[in-house]
Amino acid sequence: MKNIIGIRFKKLGKIYFFNPKGLKIRKGDKVIVETSQGEELAEVLIPNRYVEEDKIIAPLKKVIRMATYKDIKRNEECKKIEKEAFEVCKDKIKEHKLDMVLTEVECKFDNSKMLFYFTANGRIDFRDLVRDLAAIYKTRIELRQIGVRDKVKRIGGNGICGRELCCCSFLSDFETVSIKMAKEQNIALNPSKISGNCGRLMCCLKYENEVYEEKLQHLPNVGAIVKTEDGEGEVDSIEILKERLRVKLKNEDGYTYKKYDAKDVEIIKDVDREQVDEEELKNQKELEELEKLEQEDKKIVREEDRR
Repeated sequence: MKNIIGIRFKKLGKIYFFNPKGLKIRKGDKVIVETSQGEELAEVLIPNRYVEEDKIIAPLKKVIRMATYKDIKRNEECKKIEKEAFEVCKDKIKEHKLDMVLTEVECKFDNSKMLFYFTANGRIDFRDLVRDLAAIYKTRIELRQIGVRDKVKRIGGNGICGRELCCCSFLSDFETVSIKMAKEQNIALNPSKISGNCGRLMCCLKYENEVYEEKLQHLPNVGAIVKTEDGEGEVDSIEILKERLRVKLKNEDGYTYKKYDAKDVEIIKDVDREQVDEEELKNQKELEELEKLEQEDKKIVREEDRR
């Protein structure tokens, strides 16, 4: 068993495990920790606790000390510098006529460097901008391109559900989302209905995906031929979470439709799950573009993944 604490560097950022080095630390405390980018100030989310070693990615970085009054004042100074640098950088972007949008500035606690986050379509030659900023702030300057999800997380807003966006309220990391998830959950494949404020696939498509995948393994597909208590019929639609099927049955007057629990029918002949419906065909070009953007976003390494 290892004694650990959980910290984060930013609001709604990832939680990282650190070695407290014998310190008794409470939730809400501020600490100075060792990272691959030097010393940083962080907030404690998980106080001292013991966890099994196989649940930890070793080696754990260390807590250097509890944050002092001087450390907290230094952190406040960094925030002031960040606000000023944001405006300066925006002016310089206009001056150099660069097609990029500045989203955030981060001044490192130990003054080792300043990070400028931006969004852009494609590559940007910002060498002249870096030189200008380095001349002003006399420290190492790095520009980092981020994805549009990170941008919206910083801006905030409400989703189509009426609630505050997940990424702004509790979501600390972005997981891979795909069109396939929407398809398996029987959601209309209309880009406007499955995209969030960021213009990418809604993160909430991921939440119940495992449940849908598990249930779909035991259910026939739409178009399958099944045997019911009323005879053979074709599966017309599926209520996945309820595990109910609507079956199309032929009779003397034409066709009737009736619902059955999946456990009460026998599958005679199933069909390929990868069917393309009218909605998908209609929006195929836009859906392919969404998938392409998702793949491009994966190539952008988030700053917190580098710590």
